[in-house]
Amino acid sequence: MVSRYLPILDWARRYDRAALSGDLLAAVIVTIMLIPQSLAYAMLAGLPPEAGIYASIVPIMLYAVFGTSRSLAVGPVAVVSLLTASAVGQVAQQGTADYASAALTLAALSGGFLLLLGLLRLGMLANFLSHPVISGFISASGILIAASQLRHLLGIPAGGDTLVEIAAGLLSNLGQANPATLATGAAATGFLVWVRRGMKPALQRRGVPARMADILTKAGPVLAVVATTLAVRALSLDRAGVAIVGAVPQGLPPLTLPGLSPALIRELALPAVLISIIGFVESVSVAQTLAARRRERIDPDQELIGLGAANLGAAFTGGYPVTGGFARSVVNHDAGAETPAAGAFTAIGLAFAAAFLTPLIHDLPNATLAATIIVAVLGLVDLSILRRTWAYSKGDFAAVAVTILLTLGAGVEIGVATGVVVSILLHLVKTARPHVAVVGLVPGTHHFRNVARHRVQTDPSLLTIRIDESLYFVNARFLENLIRDRVADDSPVANVVLMCPAVNDIDFSALESLEAVNRRLAELGIGLHLSEVKGPVMDRLKSSHFLDQLNGRVFQSQYDAWRALTGAPCRSAGE
Repeated sequence: MVSRYLPILDWARRYDRAALSGDLLAAVIVTIMLIPQSLAYAMLAGLPPEAGIYASIVPIMLYAVFGTSRSLAVGPVAVVSLLTASAVGQVAQQGTADYASAALTLAALSGGFLLLLGLLRLGMLANFLSHPVISGFISASGILIAASQLRHLLGIPAGGDTLVEIAAGLLSNLGQANPATLATGAAATGFLVWVRRGMKPALQRRGVPARMADILTKAGPVLAVVATTLAVRALSLDRAGVAIVGAVPQGLPPLTLPGLSPALIRELALPAVLISIIGFVESVSVAQTLAARRRERIDPDQELIGLGAANLGAAFTGGYPVTGGFARSVVNHDAGAETPAAGAFTAIGLAFAAAFLTPLIHDLPNATLAATIIVAVLGLVDLSILRRTWAYSKGDFAAVAVTILLTLGAGVEIGVATGVVVSILLHLVKTARPHVAVVGLVPGTHHFRNVARHRVQTDPSLLTIRIDESLYFVNARFLENLIRDRVADDSPVANVVLMCPAVNDIDFSALESLEAVNRRLAELGIGLHLSEVKGPVMDRLKSSHFLDQLNGRVFQSQYDAWRALTGAPCRSAGE
């Protein structure tokens, strides 16, 4: 029981020198990558830059103790940072102590919710967010995030929670763009784009080993930070209007206490749930993908506990909501991380940076951090999901399109919430009219197929309906009406068989509909029979009076029903 909730007790017993070597190398690379990312994402969340570093220290350590993924790197991520800014901005003014306190509360609520789900082993709840909705939401969020950072590249005041508001603010203030800021931001953006696409091949062409070229490429954002910081100092660009980070507190993460007023908790409860679920879905998707590469598995329920502990850690050490990030987790995996200890070593590296290196970033331009965010999030935008869902499923296309449009036009919380609601409604509409087929016997076999698709044998006195969906309150009346229409007064049907190989459940509403069908057919002198009923479904039917009242039989196979009800001779398949 203890080791189930503390995975560290499992992998720590097998820890050896080879694992230590891989974890240390991965930690060095991820630490270098995380420093500029953490500063940038804190700015995106509307918090001081040190909050990003604080949110990357204790949370990582706690995940290393409670998490099950060997590669997942926990910390601030773009989408959660945007959601944090949106949620906290509704209850406090950015830049105030109340804003920072509300961010702590949001992390605490998120951590508590995740922890509760984990203890109740409800990881499967994440399945209610369909992949198309998540993909559409992340793409729209990437566009929003990139647009929101343009003001830092231009050096102008602008804001807004939607794309329209952001665009209006940018256009109205475009004439105030600062040339020095624009030059700095454009240079940093261009360099980071080249780092992502062309630096590694360029280094390899010059004879740098692939491994070293990869490490240097991952350190590209740090090079941009160093270069632009030195440029500000050498050219006094801050006097020319280039906004800089300024003084960053030097020291380890402080102990903090989230605001716990009932009014604040009420305001942030729903955003905390959304952040928790979206963060968990993103995190567990990354963790499962990386685990599959090593033929390993993760425990989604324990992941909830690990992420819950990480968020609670952020709440009490000056951070804000965190989750597993895709880019840094892939880097962690590719750099050779063998165990969650790599995350703990990363936290130590970040703690060292927080304690000793923060004075070095005093002159870091905000435009560089904005460029870091823009280049990172544009990689998340994948609008091809619209074309692919249109070609495959108009329902999924509708969910994606609504999610993207509302996220861009009404804000992130409304966008994702509406996307989830649309997905559920479309599912209900689809299952309200389940696919059913009248089937017949494929000649020379024991198989039954749809009469509309195959050449099959049928018998006028026998109606066999295959139900390709579980029966529950949404579709129960549909089946009742279908059978009623099929056995009209002039129909020669003497027996109806419900073929149930795809029926995984029959709820009470559907049971009552079946009872009504049974009574109606009995009045008409027609037998009602079942075939190929799954064991769990049969167990539930046995607990009711339905089988006692059934005016027909239950057959193990549809072929048995065919022989018994048509008087056909028994034959071997293939005869």
